[in-house]
Amino acid sequence: MARRTEARAHAIATAERLFRIQGYTATGLTQILTESGAPKGSFYFHFPRGKAQLAEETIDQYVTRRIAVLSEISANTAGDAPSFVEKVFATFAAEMVASNFEYGCLMQNLANELPALDAELTRRVARGFVDSTEVIANHFRGCGFTPARASSTAAALVAALEGARTVARLERTPAIFEALAEVSLHRCAASEG
Repeated sequence: MARRTEARAHAIATAERLFRIQGYTATGLTQILTESGAPKGSFYFHFPRGKAQLAEETIDQYVTRRIAVLSEISANTAGDAPSFVEKVFATFAAEMVASNFEYGCLMQNLANELPALDAELTRRVARGFVDSTEVIANHFRGCGFTPARASSTAAALVAALEGARTVARLERTPAIFEALAEVSLHRCAASEG
């Protein structure tokens, strides 16, 4: 039983890594099987609908982790919008550096390929952005932002983070995260003032 669970977890971890580096369409099932070490029969036991089901479950786990990270940052910076913004940008920048600037955002990579994806994948990606943006908006509401201002600031922060990943991958430096954190801090100061 532990082996089955291990094979499933390896397949999901491998799919996430490959989707984040090269995208969904460019990642073939054969590559996932080879790199995860999963036998084909075991793979289809865990993912009877194949690559699409694997992608769905990979998105779900990725979003769960992303929300947990954002929630932890929020809890550690309760009531402090500037510290929250700084910590979010620093955390995302550190992840980029740790991956040697190879990893994009799983949801962003898949969203860029939406015409090639099925409706369920599209729905999950969209839901992932909505749910993680809401965690950020909740933090800003807890800092005294009006609901409308909290939502717009959260949406802007998410867009900035996703764009920063793209620029950081191209430039191979986290400098864009620092620049956007500074701009975002000015927005937070204006929101609080």
